[in-house]
Amino acid sequence: MNQRRVAAQPPDNESSSYQLSGPESTAAGLPAVVSSLRHAIGQAGPKKALTLLRTLNQKGGVDCMSCAWPDPEHRSIAEFCENGAKAVADEGTLKRAHPEQYTVEELSAQSDYWLNQQGRLVQPLVLLAGSSRYQPISWEEAISKIANHLKSCHPDRNIFYTSGRTSNEAAFLYQLMARRHGTNNLPDCANLCHESSGVGLNSTLGVSKGTVTLYDFYQAEVIVVVGQNPGTNHPRMLSALQRAKQNGARIVSINPLPEAGLSRFKNPQDFMNPLKALSKSTLMADLHLPVAINGDVALFQWICRRLIEENKQENAFIEAYTAGYAAFRHAVKDATLEGTGLCERQVQPLVEWLSQTRRIVFCWAMGLTQHVNAVDNIKAIVNTCLLRGAIGHPGAGVCPVRGHSNVQGDRTMGITTYPKQAFLDRLGQHFKFHPPQKPGLDVVKSIQAMLEGKVDNLICLGGNFLSACPDTELTAQALKNTRLTVQISTKLNRSHLVTGEEALILPCLGRTEEDGHQFVTVEDSMSVVHRSQGKQVPASPQLRSEVAIVCDLASQLVDTDWSLYKRSYDKIRSEIEAVVPGFSDYNRRVRHPSGFALPILPRQGVFPTPDGKAHFTPLTCPDLRLPEGHFYMMTIRSHDQFNTTVYGNDDRYRGIHNKRRVILMNPEDASLLRLRTGDVVDLLCEHRRADNFTVVTYPIPPGCTATYFPEANALVPLEKTAHGSNTPAYKSVVIRLEARKQG
Repeated sequence: MNQRRVAAQPPDNESSSYQLSGPESTAAGLPAVVSSLRHAIGQAGPKKALTLLRTLNQKGGVDCMSCAWPDPEHRSIAEFCENGAKAVADEGTLKRAHPEQYTVEELSAQSDYWLNQQGRLVQPLVLLAGSSRYQPISWEEAISKIANHLKSCHPDRNIFYTSGRTSNEAAFLYQLMARRHGTNNLPDCANLCHESSGVGLNSTLGVSKGTVTLYDFYQAEVIVVVGQNPGTNHPRMLSALQRAKQNGARIVSINPLPEAGLSRFKNPQDFMNPLKALSKSTLMADLHLPVAINGDVALFQWICRRLIEENKQENAFIEAYTAGYAAFRHAVKDATLEGTGLCERQVQPLVEWLSQTRRIVFCWAMGLTQHVNAVDNIKAIVNTCLLRGAIGHPGAGVCPVRGHSNVQGDRTMGITTYPKQAFLDRLGQHFKFHPPQKPGLDVVKSIQAMLEGKVDNLICLGGNFLSACPDTELTAQALKNTRLTVQISTKLNRSHLVTGEEALILPCLGRTEEDGHQFVTVEDSMSVVHRSQGKQVPASPQLRSEVAIVCDLASQLVDTDWSLYKRSYDKIRSEIEAVVPGFSDYNRRVRHPSGFALPILPRQGVFPTPDGKAHFTPLTCPDLRLPEGHFYMMTIRSHDQFNTTVYGNDDRYRGIHNKRRVILMNPEDASLLRLRTGDVVDLLCEHRRADNFTVVTYPIPPGCTATYFPEANALVPLEKTAHGSNTPAYKSVVIRLEARKQG
């Protein structure tokens, strides 16, 4: 077992010279333009920055890795957001990382921001057993070491993790390699984010994806944004919401925190048009409902009750297309707003707007999917959608908004621990082998298996496993229990430091970089598959593509020659076409400048459930009572980060500068604890703790708090997961606060 004394949690070495300016009321605008250019030029230099941004999200260009929001048919000259500019600048940085110059203990004493700022990884590195310092290794030696480790144990003692940045081509080969090896241990980042969406939608609508297109947003009359902060996490979505507003849509924000992006929006594209440069920002949300943390089921149950009482259910749709309505109607007949933190007067306008139209789009993100009852949250939205018949026609449907650019595509390619039998049958028939039938380990089960000594090797195709996962100290112990951890990465992160007995870093091409003359494909949040092709000279001649790394490993692990796949990604796509439904004529269709849309049957009012009906679900509201002196904590992103990647220590929209270890609290709650802004507290959840968090009073409902991840992930219990999806409950952690003694 790894005995290195490496810090799993980010160190508390922030400057005390932080500033608080108060929340902003307008998103994007000129500050976003300035921030985008500052980051891009600061990392990549003027010439390279311009080239990177010019091709971003353009037809034939590079698909942005920072979100999965779909591209409009007609692209602007700058079809990117502040997040995207930071992401490509981060990848295109001129800096080069040399972790071999430090011990892993020394590296772990640095912040996540510092680690990322070291720049691109440029050569394969190995951390040998008993050593504390990485050293260079050849690609041939590295691949041989991994294959030997994997083959030395039963396949189910090996885990193949995938990040949502991975292309369709690499993901398809990766899952094929793992299954040829003999295991379905294919956890991925979706286990940590939208797994609850997939489970909830599949059991009610028969598909695990959203049912809308981008054009449904433009035709909608009501758009309900739940548990989502588009201004920080999906900024390009704001342009679509702005267009919807201009077309007359009402927008409703349901979220514990007020967010600038759903308050007002100034489109950065306006500054390229003299006629619009001085125009006012757009008022976005017509209604903001500051629901208490995890009060969503109760809220939608009450909304449905009121719609039924006012006889606003869509009876013809319910009769023709749904099942379970009677039981559902009985379940909501006594629904109240208890636990929501809202009153009837606040919510009644939404009831009225929903009652007036069927052109309703419901969209959501992590604020719904990371609770113990997260699957019920999704079912509550589906219930509301079905009650109004808001599906299967233009301007209506459901939209889980994905974060990683290809997390949805990876799942389509077979990256899942619970593969459908039809997929396994097609895979086995086409490649002439017998795929494993036993379900694999998802992320949480993988960590538990590592803790129990049941896992020898972990291969990570992208991502930052340690920092993304819950219960940081427990996850670190799990990683240390393994024999070998392998990270296929572009930048340095904490998962390179907390490792198995041995560790390898394999540096791969970034999406913005040339991969010969090849292009890859991705799938966005609305099931459109399109191409992405890097144009930049690779950061190092030693970098290999993810496809090449998988092919080289497979050639030794499963004794198959995949060299043709390295030379021709068209050949990979031909294999995908033979196995995955919806990809007929893949190579021709994906060369269309806008790609092609996969078939989603509920868009046509067809529900591929066992009985062919969409299903209402009777739900029970969770018990949200707290022990005295305790609070609900949700983890959130700052505006200067993408998932676990920290670009800077500011959160401009929330008015917090040069500080990440903060806890946002209701002013009255803080007063009851005799705390005020600037006081320092320790956060505790059962036996877990995260120290030195600065109190910032903020407009958040009583009993609720918010902290940034990954700093607060140490408080998220590994065993507290969503029923049905096993997604960690990052958004409803019960904590208490202890004031730190000064001096």
